[in-house]
Amino acid sequence: MGGDHGPHVTVRAALDFRREHADVGLVLVGKRDALEAQIAKLGAATGTGLRVQHAAEVVAMDEAPVQAMRYKKDSSMRVAINLVKTGEAHACVSAGNTGALMAISRFVLKTLPDIDRPAIATVLPNMRGGYTYVLDLGANVDCTPAQLMQFGVMGAMLVAAVEHKERPSVGLLNIGVEDIKGNDTVKEAAELLRASGLNFHGNVEGDDIYKGTVDVVVCDGFVGNSVLKASEGVANMIVAFLRQEFSRNPWRKLSGLIALPVLKALRARMDPGRYNGASLLGLKGVVIKSHGSADRYAFAQALRRAADEVRSDVVRRIGERMARVRA
Repeated sequence: MGGDHGPHVTVRAALDFRREHADVGLVLVGKRDALEAQIAKLGAATGTGLRVQHAAEVVAMDEAPVQAMRYKKDSSMRVAINLVKTGEAHACVSAGNTGALMAISRFVLKTLPDIDRPAIATVLPNMRGGYTYVLDLGANVDCTPAQLMQFGVMGAMLVAAVEHKERPSVGLLNIGVEDIKGNDTVKEAAELLRASGLNFHGNVEGDDIYKGTVDVVVCDGFVGNSVLKASEGVANMIVAFLRQEFSRNPWRKLSGLIALPVLKALRARMDPGRYNGASLLGLKGVVIKSHGSADRYAFAQALRRAADEVRSDVVRRIGERMARVRA
């Protein structure tokens, strides 16, 4: 029910996903009348593999997380996460209020042993043709060295599971690659990561995210969210600049037509929808946060990411690795 578009987009995306993955069952959680009307409009029907779970309330996109958690116990978000807790669902995907999703998930599902706080992780494209996983992206503004180390473990286990890499490399985002750079928190976190048994590369800088220097980049939520928003802004600016330059005069418009296949390919590679679906790691269950503005294609990508994490048993891998680090 959440996001900028609601069932108009999410139901369409769910049906697209079902056509590709008939082995995955979907539970659409929200106001029954609205969901069933959208399903009927699209010429589909509920039945084996697709059902509606009614929830009388909806968490608004601008609603305070504490209010949503305390006073909306029959919200679509709360009901969906309860389904994960009871085992009726393996994962929850939501395009709704990020703060509320994190707060409710943490309250209902709880964190894994030895994990202080969940973290938000997502992928960004790199110049090696792959992805760089970055966390945290805003759930934890202030972090201790131990929490940053935990983010490294969670990110590494996510990559190991989903990308099938035995020892993914982990970097710590800093203002320089030298060990003497950074504040005390980052320096202490680096020492913990070195002792964790992970494949710790050392400090990395912002441009290493897009170079693909490491598989996982660890930072606190304040820095991570700033990097993400700046990256999205730069991508949008490049597209806008290209559009302006190719429309300055008739000759440039003609050259733009000639270059159109290249421009379309570039836009597709930079499309945020391809990388939609941020993982809330560290919980006793799989929860995926879709971007609120996600379109039909992007929301389906978030569903695919959830299915991948369930199949790869990411939660178990994180729990087992944290136990080894503690030992």
